[in-house]
Amino acid sequence: MAVTSDELAKVVEGQTVTSRFLATVRARPDGVALRWKDGDGWGEWTYADYAERACRLATALEGLGVGHGDRVVIMMRNRPEFNVADMAVLLRGATPISIYNSSAPEQVQYLAGHCKAKVALLENVGFLERVLKVRSELPELSEIALMEDPDGLAPDEVHSWDTLLAADAVDFDQAAAIVAPDDLATVIYTSGTTGPPKGVMLDHANIVWTVESLRRTLAHVATEGRRMVSYLPMAHIAERMTSHYQGVALGYEVTCCPEASQISAYLPQVKPEIFFAVPRVWEKVYGGVQAVMSGDPKQKAVFDAALESGDDRLLRPVRELLGLDQCISAITGAAPIPMEVFNFFRKLGVPLAEIYGMSESSGPMTFDAIEVRPGTVGRAIPGCEVELAEDGEVICRGGNVFRGYLDDPAKTADALDSEGWLHSGDIGMFDDDGYLKIVDRKKELIITAGGKNISPANLEAALKSFPLVGQACVIGDQRPFISALLVLDPEVAPAWAKQQGIGAASLAELAELAEVVAEIERCVEEANKHFSQVEKVKRFKLLGEEWLPDSEEMTPTMKLKRRGVHVKYEVEIEALYAR
Repeated sequence: MAVTSDELAKVVEGQTVTSRFLATVRARPDGVALRWKDGDGWGEWTYADYAERACRLATALEGLGVGHGDRVVIMMRNRPEFNVADMAVLLRGATPISIYNSSAPEQVQYLAGHCKAKVALLENVGFLERVLKVRSELPELSEIALMEDPDGLAPDEVHSWDTLLAADAVDFDQAAAIVAPDDLATVIYTSGTTGPPKGVMLDHANIVWTVESLRRTLAHVATEGRRMVSYLPMAHIAERMTSHYQGVALGYEVTCCPEASQISAYLPQVKPEIFFAVPRVWEKVYGGVQAVMSGDPKQKAVFDAALESGDDRLLRPVRELLGLDQCISAITGAAPIPMEVFNFFRKLGVPLAEIYGMSESSGPMTFDAIEVRPGTVGRAIPGCEVELAEDGEVICRGGNVFRGYLDDPAKTADALDSEGWLHSGDIGMFDDDGYLKIVDRKKELIITAGGKNISPANLEAALKSFPLVGQACVIGDQRPFISALLVLDPEVAPAWAKQQGIGAASLAELAELAEVVAEIERCVEEANKHFSQVEKVKRFKLLGEEWLPDSEEMTPTMKLKRRGVHVKYEVEIEALYAR
C-alpha cells in the first residue's frame, strides 16, 4: 500500500540530520565511515572518528563566532574533511553551504555575499586566493580557515585547520539536539545557466524525509552500511543527498574520490554497492568498453552475442573489470541518457535505473530501483505526489519539496503554487502504470521558424547513442530546419580511427578528415530514422575539442549549457544556415 507524505513525515517526526548522525554513530561506532587514498593504500575513519572530529571542529567554530542560524561556506573537493566540516557546522545549529570548487572570484563573491556567510572553510591556497580577491566585498565574512598551507602562504589572520581540530570536543548529544527539523540544513545554489544562481533552501525535515523515501525504494534489500564512492561536486544536490546525507543516516562506507576524472580507476578498487553517475560518466564507461572491443572484431562479436543472450559467464568478468559487479543499485540522473547506453548496462547485468528530480525536490521526485521500465524515469518516490499540470508540466508535492529560494519570494512564488505544488519546468507524460517520461524542458523546447515544437534532448540522446559521438547540441529555435554541433568522443574516436588505418594524432585532426565526417554522417542518418521529417537533423558541424565539466559548454555536473554553446560557436552555427 502506498505511503502518503504525511505518513512518511510521522515516521521521521522530530528527526534531523544531526540526530540521525548521532544514532548511526551510537549504532556502529567502529564501522568504517570515510575512506580515502593514502599513498599506495587507503586511510579510513570510523563513525566514532568522524564524530569526534566533527565535535572538535564544532567547538572551534563556536570560537569563531558561529551560532544558530549562521551560514558557513565550504570549498573542498571530495575528501573526508568536507564531511567533517559540513557536520560540524550543523552541530553548531548553523547552515553549511558548498561552493563549486571551480568558481571564479566573482562567483564566490556572489554566493558568499548572497547567503551572508560568516565563515569560510577552504581546502587549499588556490581556493583561498579566490576568496581573498573579493574579501573586501564580503563584509559579513569575518573568519577564514584553511586546511592545507604547506608553504605558509596564508595571511596570519587565516586560521589553521589543525589548530581548529585541536579544540576540545563539544558534548555530542547536546550538539546534535541544537537544531530543529525546520532549521536549514543547507542552501543548494542552482547552476545559474539562465541567470544568477538561486539559493534552494532545504531544511532538516526535507533531508530526513527524502532519505527515508529513498531507503524505501530499495526495500527488497538492507541499505544500511553499503559501499559508495563520493566524487561529484558536493555543491550539487545529487552527491550531497546520495553520499553525504544518506551516508550519515544509513551508515554508508563512503570512499572519497577528489577528482571526478579518476572515478573509473576507483570503481574496481571500491566495488560500490550503490553508485550514482550522471549520464556523461555512464557514456564514458560505455565508450571505453566499445573502444577496447573495437580493437578485436572477433572478441567484439562474442561479447555482443553474450549481451543479447545474457550469458553471465562472459558478462561477469566485464562487470568485475569495471568495478560494477557488486552493485545492488546503479543510478543515472540529472540529464537524459541515450537508450543505447542505458540498455547496454542493463544487458551487462548492471541494475541501472533512471532517477528524476531537481534541487528544489531535495533531489528525487521519481525513481524505481527494481521494477525498471527503460525510457522512463520511474514512478513517484514513496510519499511524493507527481502529476502533470494542464500544459503537461511535471509538478510534485511532498516532504521533499524545498522551503523556497533564499531571500527571493518572487521566484519562490513562480516555483511553488498556493497548494504546495512544485513546478519543475519540465514537460512529461505518464504511461498507464504511472511511469513518467520526460519530454523536455519547457524553456528548451525548440520552436522552428515553421512553428513546430521539437525536443532537443531527445534528438541529442539519439545522436549520442553512437559511440563515436561524445556530445551533441541541437540547434533550430526560430530556424528553418534542425542542425547540430557534434563532438567526437575522445576515447572512442582515436580507437575507431586506428581500426580504420587512420593515423591522425588529435581529435581536431580527426574532425576534419573526410572518412570521419562520412561515418558521423551515417550516424546522423541512422538517428534521423526515429524522427519525423521536420525533426530530422539536416546539417551538422563536427567539432574536435572535448566539452569538459564546468566549462562554457557544460555545468560542473556535465549538463549542457545551451546558451554558452550558442555564444561560443556562433560563427559555426551561422555557417550551418548560410549555405
